[in-house]
Amino acid sequence: MPADKIFPDVAAFAAELRQLRAQRRKRVNAGRNGRIRRTALTPAERTEVLRKTSGRCHICGGAIDGSDWEADHVMAHSTGGTHAVDNYLPAHSICNNYRWHYDTEEFQWILKLGVWLRTKIENEKPIGQAAGEEFCAHERRRKGRRVVIKG
Repeated sequence: MPADKIFPDVAAFAAELRQLRAQRRKRVNAGRNGRIRRTALTPAERTEVLRKTSGRCHICGGAIDGSDWEADHVMAHSTGGTHAVDNYLPAHSICNNYRWHYDTEEFQWILKLGVWLRTKIENEKPIGQAAGEEFCAHERRRKGRRVVIKG
């Protein structure tokens, strides 16, 4: 498992994360050339995709209610995945947004870091408190930038 590597220090870990990010950017940019615009799934195709997981998000496992979900590529389009029903699984919009273009190793590190930091926040460790405060401030700024369009 790639996310089981042991690093001698934080500098080596940071270098690994930067390398994974650079590889992702290169892959995504290369995939933009010659990209075929996908067509929207038909209602029948969306039903078929949602049925594959019994109406659950394939990323978090939570129930999907209504139409607030996206058909997520199993094999990312940026890495050669097709726009075909057999290459889609349902995902909450927020889950799909945060999984965006990450390959397996990079996403495993994100999950592992997130779980570790969550315990630090819950246990009120100094690093958790500092990260929690920064994260909450970030989320407030992000929410403040959102534009709500009413129809």
